[in-house]
Amino acid sequence: MDNTTVVYENSGWWFALAIVTAGLAETKGRRRWVWFLLGLLLGPIATALVVVWARPDSVSFR
Repeated sequence: MDNTTVVYENSGWWFALAIVTAGLAETKGRRRWVWFLLGLLLGPIATALVVVWARPDSVSFR
């Protein structure tokens, strides 16, 4: 199995994860297309950032 086969086999999962990242971002009030592109570039890291970061409108005062 060469490297190109591995890339082609995993590209569908990477694309699906980018779609999920965009959906999560939209529910948190963020821009869907920006996070879709970040999901394509960063994959699971972008998904984790969307999940961990708070909504932009929820500011906590201490």
